[in-house]
Amino acid sequence: MDLEFSDPAAMVKNLRRLPAELGARLNSVCDGPTLEAVKAEFFGPHGAMTLLCKSMTKLQKGDRPAVGSVVNEVRNELTVALAAAEDRIVTAAVAAKLGKRPDPTLSSAAAISGLRHPLSIVRDRAVEIFRSMGFSIAEATEIETEWHCFDALNMPTSHAARDSMDTFYLPDDVEVANVKKHEDGDGRYLLRTHTSSVQIRELKKGNLPLRIIAPGRVFRRDTTDATHSANFHQIDIIHVDRNVSVADLRHTIDFFLGCLFGAGVETRYRPSFFPFTEPSFEVDVRSKNLGKLSNTWIEILGCGMIDPKVFEAVAIDADEWSGQAWGIGLERIAMLIYGIDDVRHFYRNDRRFLQQFN
Repeated sequence: MDLEFSDPAAMVKNLRRLPAELGARLNSVCDGPTLEAVKAEFFGPHGAMTLLCKSMTKLQKGDRPAVGSVVNEVRNELTVALAAAEDRIVTAAVAAKLGKRPDPTLSSAAAISGLRHPLSIVRDRAVEIFRSMGFSIAEATEIETEWHCFDALNMPTSHAARDSMDTFYLPDDVEVANVKKHEDGDGRYLLRTHTSSVQIRELKKGNLPLRIIAPGRVFRRDTTDATHSANFHQIDIIHVDRNVSVADLRHTIDFFLGCLFGAGVETRYRPSFFPFTEPSFEVDVRSKNLGKLSNTWIEILGCGMIDPKVFEAVAIDADEWSGQAWGIGLERIAMLIYGIDDVRHFYRNDRRFLQQFN
């Protein structure tokens, strides 16, 4: 089709006649390939709309808004016309296969039911185990404050996790409904980097003794690959009472891992460091029920006794109360139990993947 790009008036004239030209072309279209060819005449690399849009760069800046408004209007008209033609062609094709028009009174095809996600399966199993030990569930907001996420957990301002390269901070001028900052006021909002912030919110309530688990989603600035994701899930475990000891910590962890991975599971505790626990340990697990990883020591979680400075931050007497705290990743558990080698599978919503667990 002949197009003119000499001035804004000519461009608008060209644009205004496109819907009529497309309508005339669509009247004779009766199959998909022909429809695609017509669509290319208008929206392809050398199509009329494409060339007209490219030519806008030749207009004076003052003329571009008026012409741009017409471009959007005409583009919408063309898109609607093409969609209607596609519906007409599909309906005609179905009717031809059936030998008649579709009967709307016929029963529909069987509905596809939803599938349980492996992370949900693992979460529910973990909750079941902890409930059997007398733990209850506590949840809190995914948007947190620096004080709850870092300061109260004895993480200094120089800690690497607080750097903007590791944490998703919200803009300074953002106010978040229903998320109160600490009374002393301490800065920015962020997407929580661990569910340990729930520990602080629960301890602040002062309802001791306390035995809770805090499952939830957390966020970190990780580059996505087979073993890392900017979004993943944790369960934090907190038990505070009088005279809680490392023996209680080890008993709780061993019982949980035994229920999770089956009989014969072994655990190994290695000294480590976390700002919010003292003493702290890394825990390795070995089990005969982990497929290719059977009988191999695998790091599974970090744990320890709650640091007195954490109790001090929430006005709890560390001389009277003590507690255990540890956390474990749901993706980590699911990958070990089901032999999954790429964490990205959990977030792709691929039905073929999900069917394996239902």
